[in-house]
Amino acid sequence: MSTQTTKTKRSTNRAKAVPDGYHTLTPHLVVKGASEAIEFYKKAFGAEEIMRIPGPDGKTLMHAELKIGDSRLFLVDEWLFFVDEFPEMQCRGPQSIGGTPVTIHMYVEDVDAAFKRAVAAGAQVRMPLEDMFWGDRYGVLADPFGHAWSLATHKEDLKPEEIAARAQTAFSGCAPPA
Repeated sequence: MSTQTTKTKRSTNRAKAVPDGYHTLTPHLVVKGASEAIEFYKKAFGAEEIMRIPGPDGKTLMHAELKIGDSRLFLVDEWLFFVDEFPEMQCRGPQSIGGTPVTIHMYVEDVDAAFKRAVAAGAQVRMPLEDMFWGDRYGVLADPFGHAWSLATHKEDLKPEEIAARAQTAFSGCAPPA
């Protein structure tokens, strides 16, 4: 029996930097109970579910995508979503609550240049740029006001089942959340 290192086969097709169906900015909301949020957005706003990728425990959602009108909305399980500082309504910004439950996702032509430019302007790196299992080159920054920004260039077109398989491989050594 021979042992062989298995590498993920990369597509040789040049993907668009901003994939079809997306815009330059895509809200990426972190919510407690993402599955329930998806059902609410379907009912309340006519959202169409595009995909779900379960987390390592099979219960929480690592990623979900919805389409509302001509725009996409990304969701992930965990916290509640607040938009703008309005203390009278218990709505405070990231600096007031000690962090942000919101990530603003932005597709760009050259993520390395955009990332470098943002850091030079004062953004802090939360997650360095890396080629990710879902086909994007991706990293996360924090702006000086406490908002999180994920920047990406789409490099590879993949089917949802290919992404899910790669996710399982990527997280195979991770322990599920307690």
